[in-house]
Amino acid sequence: MNTGIPPLDILLNHGREIFTFDFGRYFMAASITFAIVWLLRRTVLKTRKIQGREATFTDMRREFLQSLQSVFVYVIGICFLIWGREVGVFYDIIGESLGWATDLAMLAAIIIAHDAYFYWAHRFMHHPKLFKTFHRAHHRSITPTPWAAYSFAMPEALVMFMFVPIWQFFVPTPGWVMFVWLNFQIIRNAMGHAGFEFFPRWWLSTPLTRWINTTVHHDLHHNGGFNTNYGLYFTFWDKWMGTEHPKYAEKFAEVVGRGRIEKQPETQTVPA
Repeated sequence: MNTGIPPLDILLNHGREIFTFDFGRYFMAASITFAIVWLLRRTVLKTRKIQGREATFTDMRREFLQSLQSVFVYVIGICFLIWGREVGVFYDIIGESLGWATDLAMLAAIIIAHDAYFYWAHRFMHHPKLFKTFHRAHHRSITPTPWAAYSFAMPEALVMFMFVPIWQFFVPTPGWVMFVWLNFQIIRNAMGHAGFEFFPRWWLSTPLTRWINTTVHHDLHHNGGFNTNYGLYFTFWDKWMGTEHPKYAEKFAEVVGRGRIEKQPETQTVPA
């Protein structure tokens, strides 16, 4: 029976590389998003900052340190995941492609599955008996910044990590698909906490885009919509379960419409 390399040995031998990869994803996504927002706020788009309140340096330091804590939880979890692959509990990462059509379908499937997992896990952690232990640390960010992307208490970080072993228990996944999803996930997470709306004003007016989450959607969850807007990538579950903020579309329109100069119709005079 293959007992695999013990998780502790994996941590001692590969912990640094695992940490570098996972912290690197977080740091690059958060810092680049933060820099983009900083630049855009110095342009005519500055009115797209969602809240009037400014996050303080103390807020951002807390978000960064809690995210660093979450990364340590993920590193330990990945060591157990690697061990589980070796002993045959989880499917291994596939080195070769399964074909472009299959790979792309699998990428879409993991994004949809993760969104469903996130919605229900997130809503679960809002239960009054669980909130303090799992989710209160994240909600200390009333005016979130991109640094809040992984700003979790350790129990919540474990819940967020558990999607990966659940997925790999059922689905053998090509390495590039997993890599793209991991980076897509952290980029969208950083955008969701950016406090600045990136999407165009027509985003909620077309059926091709209105089901994709915006920054306003998650920002409302942090400020004024505590028991609404649980979704990560999409608005499907919130709409189906009746948990979408009733003024989401109104708030989005207000944010993206700020600063617009409405052209007034010219007054025509009738010749005498």
